[in-house]
Amino acid sequence: MVQQTFTAIIHKEEQLYVAECPEVGTASQGYTLEEAVANLKEATELYLEEMPLVDAGTYSLEKNHSDNTVEVSKQTFTIP
Repeated sequence: MVQQTFTAIIHKEEQLYVAECPEVGTASQGYTLEEAVANLKEATELYLEEMPLVDAGTYSLEKNHSDNTVEVSKQTFTIP
């Protein structure tokens, strides 16, 4: 089985952190960064069980960044 690493782009909306995986198109949320990433990982795993990626390669984090209005952070998570 190929291990895959995906990007989690996270931003805060009011009381929740919203996490999105651009490679797959999944999204989730949580009250902490850790909870948002854990929820995103679970959502992505469930999605990939039904809709596997055609090119199951490895995706990696480039760098953290932010825009002018909303602080955005990037992390990676791995699915075995």
